[in-house]
Amino acid sequence: MPIIEPLTEAILESISDGVFTVDLDWHITSFNRAAEEITGISRADAIGSNCCDVFRSSMCENHCALRKTLKSKKPLINQTGFIVRSDGLQIPISVSTAVLRDQNGFIIGGAETFRDLSEIERLKTRLSGHYSFGEWGSSSPAMKRVFELAAAVARSGSSVLITGETGTGKELLARTIHDMSDRSKRPFVAVNCGALPDTLLESELFGYKKGAFTGADRDKPGRFELAKGGTLFLDEIGEVSPAMQVRLLRVLQEQVFEPLGATQSVSADVRIITATNRNLSDRIKEGLFRQDLFFRIHIISIELPPLRERKEDIPHLIAHFVDRFNIRFNRTVSGVSPEALTFLMEHSWPGNIRELENIIERGFVLSTGQCIDKEHLPDYFHSAIKQVRQEDHHLIHTARDQAEADSIVSALKRGNNSHKDAARELGIHKTTLYRKMKRLGIRE
Repeated sequence: MPIIEPLTEAILESISDGVFTVDLDWHITSFNRAAEEITGISRADAIGSNCCDVFRSSMCENHCALRKTLKSKKPLINQTGFIVRSDGLQIPISVSTAVLRDQNGFIIGGAETFRDLSEIERLKTRLSGHYSFGEWGSSSPAMKRVFELAAAVARSGSSVLITGETGTGKELLARTIHDMSDRSKRPFVAVNCGALPDTLLESELFGYKKGAFTGADRDKPGRFELAKGGTLFLDEIGEVSPAMQVRLLRVLQEQVFEPLGATQSVSADVRIITATNRNLSDRIKEGLFRQDLFFRIHIISIELPPLRERKEDIPHLIAHFVDRFNIRFNRTVSGVSPEALTFLMEHSWPGNIRELENIIERGFVLSTGQCIDKEHLPDYFHSAIKQVRQEDHHLIHTARDQAEADSIVSALKRGNNSHKDAARELGIHKTTLYRKMKRLGIRE
């Protein structure tokens, strides 16, 4: 008997599936090596902690497999879901559970094994024509090129300019490039350049020293310093004034900057990613953007297509937002109804992905059931789609009338303007021909 426990421990340490056990108070009592690797949490931190604080799963709140097992006394096999690692990465898993008994047969807790399905999901993605980059996913060929460029640039240290309409996900793409780069362990710092006037933007970017101006009673580090070793994301770079553009150009050229009130330069060890919804080439022609700065930030350019040009991604994005809001609102919404999806697919999406996210969140607020239906969509959705359908209906009727008029005129010409012969050729009565000619404005 004394050798059973060490042998069991050796077996658990050698398998590739994560395994942990809990007592009846849901505190983790054992945690094997694979569990550490999959979750990114050490055994020392896991043991004694509540399992939902360690095993952060999509099932924890309402669909805990281990809770079901302890309640029914029956094991569960291959329940699917996902966990969120300590570094924030979402990992797809399958879970199996069983009750844990002592030598006398009394239940003392539960045991759970879980398997990382990431490789399987990646294989399924490749086979289904689905493209991915980090946590981004798309079925659109337009996004395949975006992902290829982003993956290539993530491995380099080059400056990147991301362009695209408002709401297309420029900051999210910048974060993903950072997360996939060699600088991922260092900070990602974002600044919206269009939201601040020059004086505030300067101190925000470069910081200041105590006494630099009235009210500066202490040193304040700027975003360049906070992002040291990492990535600085400058959003809405097209809104920066010409004077501030000069300062940014110097930082990019010389890799140094001076905080306000400083007497010495500070090294700028950051990677710069910029973004804009403006056409910078037009801004250069108008004298509003420096060409030399443009060439500095434009080493690699990635254009994000608007959502209306990749509507095949809408169902995938809806599923992503539904999963996110289910966790946030502690709900079990299954998705959107077929009628609502039809409305969503017909919309032109001027607000792009951000608009879709807001609409799904609105659906969670208004819906009390398991599904978001068309009545949970904004009013402007219904009126806009109704107008489009009316216009389409009108165009169909116009085209149909024109085709009918052309056929009547041609029949009359072939019959030397004989109404009787034209009606016979068209297969209608002569009085019907007269009525159609009057309605369509065809003169005899």
